[in-house]
Amino acid sequence: MTSELILLVDDEPSIVQLARMYLERENFRVEAAGDGQAALEAVNRLNPALVVLDVMLPKLDGFEVCRRLRLGKNPVAIIMLTARDEDIDKILGLELGADDYLTKPFNPRELVARVKAILRRAERSLQAGAFIHIGDLTIDSTRREVTSGERTLDLRTQEFELLLLLAGQPGRVFTREQLLQQAWGFDFYGQTRTVDVHIAHLRKKLAGSSVNIETVTGIGYKLVN
Repeated sequence: MTSELILLVDDEPSIVQLARMYLERENFRVEAAGDGQAALEAVNRLNPALVVLDVMLPKLDGFEVCRRLRLGKNPVAIIMLTARDEDIDKILGLELGADDYLTKPFNPRELVARVKAILRRAERSLQAGAFIHIGDLTIDSTRREVTSGERTLDLRTQEFELLLLLAGQPGRVFTREQLLQQAWGFDFYGQTRTVDVHIAHLRKKLAGSSVNIETVTGIGYKLVN
């Protein structure tokens, strides 16, 4: 029985009420904030497991909230709500460190499914309790830490999940769809741009390591040493 705390950040009471109802049905605890400044304060005070963060907010928009949380090294999982079905909003959210996004209007059942998927991935990593060694990389799935030689890599939640999946089968070619389904835990309905953005982040952070991510043209990606 789950009891994780979810923070809903939206200035539309009807959306907060609907999302709260569906999340509480699944035994999540729910708190809400109506503007960006209140959201930052609530994250620091409540330490939620996950934040559902609207982009269009008073005082500070969702992008700025996300940016400040990541600058402060806060690892809380973030699902961003974008009002427009435009790639630029989604990509910007991912670039700033969001783990996932939904476009408004959204199906509250899909929101619950995505919340569960993100939290389930973190739980699986904790239960695995295993080290993966490849080249000069060491992945500690219990502590969710990655080192390259003496250097600790600062990976966001979804970057860690992608690297863990690729490193579990080095040399195997994963399609973008497989990465979406296995690293995110559900079908993204063909929105494979999400994978490309996270792979680009990972490549930058792996620079200088003996391990790198290769593109297999027309198919996907693989991790090689």
